[in-house]
Amino acid sequence: MSETPFNVLFLCTGNSARSILAEAILNRVGRDRFKAWSAGSNPKGTVHPFAVDLLVQLNHDISFARSKDWAEFANPDAPKLDFVFTLCDSAAEEACPVWPGQPMTAHWGLPDPAAATGTEAERRLAFADTYRMLNNRISIFTALPLATLDRLSLQRRLDEIGSQTSSKDAPEPA
Repeated sequence: MSETPFNVLFLCTGNSARSILAEAILNRVGRDRFKAWSAGSNPKGTVHPFAVDLLVQLNHDISFARSKDWAEFANPDAPKLDFVFTLCDSAAEEACPVWPGQPMTAHWGLPDPAAATGTEAERRLAFADTYRMLNNRISIFTALPLATLDRLSLQRRLDEIGSQTSSKDAPEPA
């Protein structure tokens, strides 16, 4: 493939669950067309064990998985970002760094599975549900005809993807 892949950053405050799952999913679903990373404004420093367990169960390579500060992606040596997606409401409300290259941004908020309560099975189910929702959104995103959409149309589509609550409501990938 001669084209440079699109660089995507997923943000969450703690960078321990949702953003880690999204990074793994996009790097699998997007293959050579996308390169994903994740980070947090206040990273926990560890990846939630239920997130790791789920990724292992689903045969994802987890060697990438580490909780990191979003400042890593705002420095001059960082990859030029094409897209930045916030996955939690608190990260969406924070003042983000200025990303080099003016990437497209959208908020794809989801409940935090790490905050789930109940039995261990119920808490693990919250992680599986988050994975499913992220997989649906990322699959729609990767199917978008990026080369044929102008910036305004693309922004509208990114926002639509983030506003969906289930796969049955998801927009068609034009």
